[in-house]
Amino acid sequence: MVSLPKYDRLEATGRWTQSAEAAPQEVILSFGRASLVLSEVKETRFISHWSLPAMVRINPGKRPAIYAPSEETDERLEIEEETMIDAIERVHQVIAARKPHPGRLRGVLYASLAVAVLGGGGFWLPSALISHAASVAPPPTRQEIGQHLLRDLVKRTGAPCGGEAGNEALRKLAARIPGTAGIAVLPEGVSGVRWLPGGIVIMGQDLLEKYDTPEVAAGAIITAEVDAQAHDPLRRLLDWAGIGAAFRLLTTGALGSDDLTGYDSVMLNQSAPLPDSTALLAAFKTVGVSSTPYAYALDPSGEKVQPLIEADPFKGAPAPMPLLDDSQWVALQDICNTE
Repeated sequence: MVSLPKYDRLEATGRWTQSAEAAPQEVILSFGRASLVLSEVKETRFISHWSLPAMVRINPGKRPAIYAPSEETDERLEIEEETMIDAIERVHQVIAARKPHPGRLRGVLYASLAVAVLGGGGFWLPSALISHAASVAPPPTRQEIGQHLLRDLVKRTGAPCGGEAGNEALRKLAARIPGTAGIAVLPEGVSGVRWLPGGIVIMGQDLLEKYDTPEVAAGAIITAEVDAQAHDPLRRLLDWAGIGAAFRLLTTGALGSDDLTGYDSVMLNQSAPLPDSTALLAAFKTVGVSSTPYAYALDPSGEKVQPLIEADPFKGAPAPMPLLDDSQWVALQDICNTE
């Protein structure tokens, strides 16, 4: 992940065009740790968030700068604010500097890898290749894959819910949980939480509407994070996509649309098992959240989740710092009802 503290609170306006046929729309742009958030000007409702590493400059060196969220869409964003342009370009410069430079050694390595795979060598069985491809994928690549999956999901569920106050509450919630690059609340078609490559979290609004406190939603995100630490979401994707996708990721540093098409359905239908209670309780303690509300949300009787209740790190004592204040929690609960 690229962190540029100089631009932490940077905002600007831009002109966003959803498609070649759509009329341009003025939007507010908020520069984040890994994404550019687009919101409506009048209603300040969330429109989308673009992965900074994945953004493509359409007209290098010209003004206004024109960007796309990826090379595979005709969605466009015009920006005239120099500071915002500089921030985006700086992200791309940092990423480019971190990439290994192609050369003879890299070609030899790829050729050796191809020979080993095609030769069926014992050291490069399909599972080993997939595992290696997932383990060496850098954060910007994971972010780009996660953003692609999010865009596929949005086609099925509708645009993420948003509003100025609700989005601020989401940012505060994401900041509490390690590894979370951002949270998108989807209006329909998804229940609970899914953890995408790159730390992108998708959440169903059921976690906000059914419960009285944010600890349940936070507990679901913590659980997904612990599961992602034990079972890499990118590895899961590659297991599904196959050895060809893993090989492309190794040799080109990216996955194509064909590699990802259909995985949105898999994600919506899958639910991860509850992680080991020891690891889960340690994560609740690190974040500073009581595990009891989440435990009772999983099982109102408490019988199947006794460890999360009996060994709650904050049982009988207040958590060190509230997740959200009352007004923020109300705004988050209402995030999908903002007009």
